[in-house]
Amino acid sequence: MAMALMATDLSPVWLSIETSVTATVITLVLGTATAVWRANRRGAGPALLDGIFLLPLVLPPTVVGFILLLIFGRNGPLGRLLLRFGTTVVFSWPATVIAAAVVSFPLMYLSVRAALEQVDPNLLQAARTLGASDWRVFRRVALPLAWPGILAGTILAFARALGEFGATLMLAGSIPGRTETIPLAIYFAVEANEMHQAVLWSLIDIAISLAMVACMYYWTHLQSAERLRGRRG
Repeated sequence: MAMALMATDLSPVWLSIETSVTATVITLVLGTATAVWRANRRGAGPALLDGIFLLPLVLPPTVVGFILLLIFGRNGPLGRLLLRFGTTVVFSWPATVIAAAVVSFPLMYLSVRAALEQVDPNLLQAARTLGASDWRVFRRVALPLAWPGILAGTILAFARALGEFGATLMLAGSIPGRTETIPLAIYFAVEANEMHQAVLWSLIDIAISLAMVACMYYWTHLQSAERLRGRRG
């Protein structure tokens, strides 16, 4: 196995990690901002937006990829706009990031919303009573209290982005060295009956995912131990 790893082009690994990290950063920013905005909104409009935000979670990835292709393709609204600037994202590395970010966004959004809803509103109101602005209340009170949930959402979003297949294949294709991520490499290795190669990619993917889960477990265990020591002190 070690010899096979040394002889293998590892570009799918680096592409997957680079894509997942970039997509996770994007979803962290957008998911947190959207969840904060949604927390202060009520009514049918925000509820409808909730449904739209969560669609990638329930739709088949190929359907999500097809919708993205309609949007970013040459005849799509954003595709035509990009062509005016002499560029396109279809079948390129940015397309892998877009696909991964879209399918992982619902997990981030749900996790951040749930974490923010667990924050005691009395603490937020007390901070406002003391004269803190909404931004300061969020940054100094809500965010530290909700951070464990946000971190969990970040890791879930990364894992989802790492395993994205259908939407990536539709929007970015499978171009070795450019858009071929680990899931795509596994699929085409099986198609070519290269089972040893497929097993190798699968083991690498499992190792990365387990490492992320272990980091989350270690961090949450450490936080729990610190809180326990604080109560005893």
